[in-house]
Amino acid sequence: MTYQHILYDVEQKIATITLNRPDRMNAWTPVMERDVRHAMETAAKDDGVRVIVLTGAGRAFCAGADMDALKGLDPNDIRRAESVPPFDMNRRPDWQTRYAYYPSIPKPIIGMLNGATAGIGLVHALYCDLRFAADNTVFTTAFARRGLIAEHGISWMLPRIVGHANALDLLMSARRVSSDEALRIGLVNRLYPPEELREQTYAYARDLADFVSPSAIAVVKRQLYDVPFQTLAEATIDANREMAVALRGSDFREGVASFMEKRPPKFTGE
Repeated sequence: MTYQHILYDVEQKIATITLNRPDRMNAWTPVMERDVRHAMETAAKDDGVRVIVLTGAGRAFCAGADMDALKGLDPNDIRRAESVPPFDMNRRPDWQTRYAYYPSIPKPIIGMLNGATAGIGLVHALYCDLRFAADNTVFTTAFARRGLIAEHGISWMLPRIVGHANALDLLMSARRVSSDEALRIGLVNRLYPPEELREQTYAYARDLADFVSPSAIAVVKRQLYDVPFQTLAEATIDANREMAVALRGSDFREGVASFMEKRPPKFTGE
């Protein structure tokens, strides 16, 4: 597929999806929506990909929806989501909605937030598993200052990341949040100087790709995203079931053997 509003690259078992409208601070468009979903599907299916990095070109990650498109938006456009096919029919329907499909991908997704992260850009950052940001990044939910509500599941996701009170603050005020505050409230996992962000993010991604079992990561990711819908007993029963599978797997045998032999592991994901 030829992408119009993103770049897609795979190197050293890491797929990089770059929002590529730098002249518009990577403002979100329907074309970008299509491109990102296709790239995510491609990376999810590619056995040569262990980690996915989502970032933006230029000085922004994503400054929100393209305002030119937003001005003429048909109120019925939101109904288009009803016809979006599921990303993975074997996963919870909660993770099959228009933008909330990232948790259905059995690979870690790192949001490398290289600049302004606002509105729908923040929504996508929240659906990433981890968020590494440049220390000059500014965040805002933006919606309330445009006369809009908490869109695309952000009212569910944001409180689970930053807590109820912080989520209310960020959503009702739609104020600008500095990177330091974002780190303090847990909105991002790590901050780096802009010139170090890429190097540090890819060092982390390579460590996951080279030294961590992909089968273990896939199960751990599913477990954590299922937990909000489970009791402790259900989570424990699920863990026991998955542990029995893991103990029979080649990744477990390789993990033990590589440790005993003091060598890097060669995981197959089985």
